[in-house]
Amino acid sequence: MDEARLHAFMGRLVGDMGAAATLANVILGDELGLYRAMADSQPITPEGLAERTGCQPRLLREWLNAQAAAGYMSHHEGRFTLPEEQAMALALEDSPAYMAGGAAVIAALFHDKDKLVTAMRGDGGVPWGDHHPCMFSGTERFFRPGYRAFLVADWLPALEGVVAKLQAGARVADVGCGHGASTIVMAQAFAASHFVGYDYHAPSVQVASERAREAGVADRVSFQQASAKDYPGNDLDLVCFFDCLHDMGDPVGAARHAYRALKDDGTVMLVEPFAEDSLDANINPIGRLFYAASTFICTPNSLSQEVGLGLGAQAGEARLRAVFEEAGFTRLRRATQTPFNLILEARK
Repeated sequence: MDEARLHAFMGRLVGDMGAAATLANVILGDELGLYRAMADSQPITPEGLAERTGCQPRLLREWLNAQAAAGYMSHHEGRFTLPEEQAMALALEDSPAYMAGGAAVIAALFHDKDKLVTAMRGDGGVPWGDHHPCMFSGTERFFRPGYRAFLVADWLPALEGVVAKLQAGARVADVGCGHGASTIVMAQAFAASHFVGYDYHAPSVQVASERAREAGVADRVSFQQASAKDYPGNDLDLVCFFDCLHDMGDPVGAARHAYRALKDDGTVMLVEPFAEDSLDANINPIGRLFYAASTFICTPNSLSQEVGLGLGAQAGEARLRAVFEEAGFTRLRRATQTPFNLILEARK
């Protein structure tokens, strides 16, 4: 045994334990509005933050100390500052860098641990709807900033001729829409088009319908409960899969149904977690996050359904290409990418 390597690994493990504890504090700060109360990036004492938020000052001091120790805040002579850059990620929900809302997804992993123990000792399946409720709200809040920042500005323009169709008036299906964040972003940008979001999880469909009413787009957006292989339509201009295809038990069947639902000149936009085609190439912070989440969420969900292909969140472009080729598509290309996403275009 190499004692130096042991101590180095122990240091890494302590760091990971500290990161997990810090994430619990991030969830606390998000729910209590502590980051939002410090979004002006001005120094403040625990007592001052208590006045702004109505929270207990001694606990706030400990929470602020933890934030400073984690490098999330700076401190000087008893005052704490949330720097502008950290505020972008932790306090400002309209920021493209906002990530605090997604911390609830990690909380759900701990809530659902016993279900994964049972799945590991059984058939491997944990359906999406069996997760803790914070999974659904956390997923919406994690992905929504990226959709707002990139979907209309970058991703759709990277597809061949799609923006012109949307501007003229297109029929669009958003498959696996969840709470409808992606569907609503598109509807807000393209008033001439009609959008239908489909999800097999009934509570998500209900929330998505409420979100559409709140956003004022219910006149051109609707949501329906349906699976990826039985939603209606045979003359769609665009079918979208946002961060969901790899979760499906039968992604080939889902792609085949999209093929049948599209017009001859229609397009599939596939948005998937960014991944290379091998484990070695995915050993990095993004791969670490997505493999870990996929163990609890994506792969068990797929294994709970018919076929149970279990692509996982790090499927990679080559594996995704094979899915669409098996479904009958002849053209598939990487349209664009972000550090978190691959955006692929499939056509007949």
